[in-house]
Amino acid sequence: MKKLVAILSVIFAIAAPASAKEVRLMLDWFPNVDHLPLYVARERGYFAGEELEVEFLSPSDTSDPLKLAAAKAVELGISYQPQTIVAASEGIPIKVAGRLIGHPLTTLLYLEDRGIKKPKDLEGKKIGYTVPSVMDVLTEAFAKINGISRYQLIHVGFTIVQSLVSGKVDAVSGGYRNYEFVELRQEGYKPAFFAFEEHGIPEFDELVMVTSAEYAAQNEEALHSFRRAIQRAIDDVRRDPEEALSLYFKALPEAPKELEREVFILTLPLYAQSQLLDIARWQRFADFASEFGLIKSPIDVNKLLWSGGVTK
Repeated sequence: MKKLVAILSVIFAIAAPASAKEVRLMLDWFPNVDHLPLYVARERGYFAGEELEVEFLSPSDTSDPLKLAAAKAVELGISYQPQTIVAASEGIPIKVAGRLIGHPLTTLLYLEDRGIKKPKDLEGKKIGYTVPSVMDVLTEAFAKINGISRYQLIHVGFTIVQSLVSGKVDAVSGGYRNYEFVELRQEGYKPAFFAFEEHGIPEFDELVMVTSAEYAAQNEEALHSFRRAIQRAIDDVRRDPEEALSLYFKALPEAPKELEREVFILTLPLYAQSQLLDIARWQRFADFASEFGLIKSPIDVNKLLWSGGVTK
C-alpha cells in the first residue's frame, strides 16, 4: 500500500501544473475605483486562471511604480503616459505593457463661480499644478495653445480641493475629472473643467502598466497572461457594472462607498477598450512633448512600447 501511495504521489507531482508565477504590481496611488478592474480580476480568479499570483502594493509617492519597475524591484507598476514618455527620453529602461485607463483623467479644474467660462478667462489667474516638471509644462502648453499670456503657476501638490476651495488658486492643472470633480460636488461646490484633449493637448492613456525592459524580454507569456486577465475583467465591468462594484467593495470594505459609487459612474467609459497600444497615438503625444518642452528631444515610442502588445 505504501508503495502504491508513493507511486501515485510521483504521478501527481509530475501531472500537477507549474506553481503560479508571482507578480508584484505597484499601484500609482492608494487603491481606488481607477483600479477596480484589477480587483475584479483577482476576485473572479482571472489571475489564478492564468497561473499568476498577483500582489497589489501601494506606493509612498506616485513616481515610485515607474522607478521601482525599471529597477526590477517590482515586476509591474501602474504609471501615467506623460511620465513614461519623460522616462523614456531620459534613457530609463522601461516598457509599457498594457493599459488600465485609456483616456485622460487629467484636467484643468476650476469652480464655476470664479468667473471662468472659457480658457481665455484664465488670463491673469493663479493656476495650481500637481506634478512638477510634468503638469507645469503641460499647463504652459495649454496656455500657449489657448492664447493665455499672463498667469501665475503655483505648485499645490495633491492639495487640489483645498487649494481651490480656499482661493489659493483659481484653477488646478492635474485635477481628475472623476475624483476631485466628485469630491468638490459632494462638498457642495460647482466644479467644472477644461479637458486637455479638447483644448489642444493630444489624447493619451492615463494609467498604463510598466515593467523593466529586461522583465519584458524574459517574461512575454506572463505579460500576455496578465493582459488577458485585465481585459477580461474590464469587459466584465462594462457588462455588469453593479456586480463589478460589489466585488470591489468586497475586496476593499473600507472604501468610501458614497464617493466611489459616483466616481465609478464617471470612470466606467474611460477604462481601456483593449490592451493594444496604439503606436501612432503614442507618437503624437511624444512629438507634442518634444515640441512643448516636456522632453528635451524627440523619441521613437517603438522603443518604449512592449512589442507584444502594440497596433500600428
